[in-house]
Amino acid sequence: MKEQEMGRDKIWRLCLKMGIPCVLAQVVNLLYNIVDRIYIGHMPDVGAAALGGLGLCTPVLTFIAAFSSFVSGGGAPLAAKALGEGNEHRARKFLNNGFVLLVFFSVVLGLIAYFCASPLLYAIGAGESNFQYAYDYLTVYLTGTLFVQLATGLNTFLTAQGRSVTAMVSVIIGAVANIALDPLFIFTFGMGVSGAAVATVISQFLSACFVVAALLNRKLTLRLNFGAMRPDFKIIGAIAALGVASFVMSATESVIGFVLNGRLKYYGDMTAVGGDNYVSALTVLQSAMMLITTPITGFTQGVTPILSFNYGAKHRARLKQCYLFTLIVCFGWCSLLAVFMMCLPSLMGRIFTQDEVVLSLTEQYLPVFVAGMLIFGVQRACQTTFVAVTEAKISLFIAVLRKIILLVPLAYLLPMAMGVGGVYWAECIADATAAVICGTIFFFRFRIVLRRMDDPDEGIASPSAQQ
Repeated sequence: MKEQEMGRDKIWRLCLKMGIPCVLAQVVNLLYNIVDRIYIGHMPDVGAAALGGLGLCTPVLTFIAAFSSFVSGGGAPLAAKALGEGNEHRARKFLNNGFVLLVFFSVVLGLIAYFCASPLLYAIGAGESNFQYAYDYLTVYLTGTLFVQLATGLNTFLTAQGRSVTAMVSVIIGAVANIALDPLFIFTFGMGVSGAAVATVISQFLSACFVVAALLNRKLTLRLNFGAMRPDFKIIGAIAALGVASFVMSATESVIGFVLNGRLKYYGDMTAVGGDNYVSALTVLQSAMMLITTPITGFTQGVTPILSFNYGAKHRARLKQCYLFTLIVCFGWCSLLAVFMMCLPSLMGRIFTQDEVVLSLTEQYLPVFVAGMLIFGVQRACQTTFVAVTEAKISLFIAVLRKIILLVPLAYLLPMAMGVGGVYWAECIADATAAVICGTIFFFRFRIVLRRMDDPDEGIASPSAQQ
């Protein structure tokens, strides 16, 4: 079977084979956000305000998306580990229970966010110039919550069984549709930000249909079976125990959106520039940072099943090789892109807006904002490995460390001494500090994981015994 290649092929070739399609898929998926922001940011006269409105929606949408990370980040590695142990029956349970969870989350979260849209946006930091743009985009986008959850939450189960190319195609279908539909709905139909949301909903619908259809294929080891979707609370508990780390990683991004936008609005209104312009600049800075983090997110999605499979199969040397290759790729990419953006901040800014005030803020603060990315690749590689070897508690701590323990307090404290610019500095300091701490923890803990793999008491039962 195709998934057995994860225990045989050369590690570097296998990582590239499974990682590159996931990178391409994530880069294409990034276009969902980037293309919307580019088109909206260049709308005549209102581009800067509309761009800020779109940025205000991000914390809400990120929080909802965190629940798909909860399912994919917990279920897919456990399914891959079960495949490595030879237990296909258990692996399928993770997929089918994950599907049920995604449908449940979609309905509940979509309805709550839709009816609470106004207070949520004002709590984040919406102002007079950007509230309506944010509200129009958010309320339309939320009608497609189910499609977003299924498209993103189920995709990793394709990768978990070595079908990374199929996973890539599912994302490309939606992204190409979004790129084509955005100018049609925004400019031709004159729908503005609402048109961008409509285009995204249609695109995610197409991706979700493709993923579900692919996972219904009887030729796959992991496949959807509606008769097997009866909730198994032991399986759901296992998904929750591991997936909580991925959830927190995503959910804390939402919390940070609330905090950073709120602090920028508060301190920015004390300046002549105005808080809304600082919020718009943050949207540009975060968009630039996504160009750094999104490709390595895709790469780590691709290599996580390899790590999990070889951990489950007790291939100690292959697990070490896969981690080292992941570290080299993550560190190299993050540091290279960070240096590029620090040297050419104006170039990055003009991709998203022509507003001179926002461009000036981007040139001033982008080098600061992304400086922590110089070593962020260390954290990404280590945290990915912790998730893959089911070290859920450590993964959770690292996820909380970067954003909650470090960034939130810094975002409140630094502006008191540095003014509004301290909000941007908080991101840099938190990213760098978290990477150093994570790398230190990993240096000691990974040795314990490897010794545990050599323990005969940790032997793997036969597939028949595990059914």
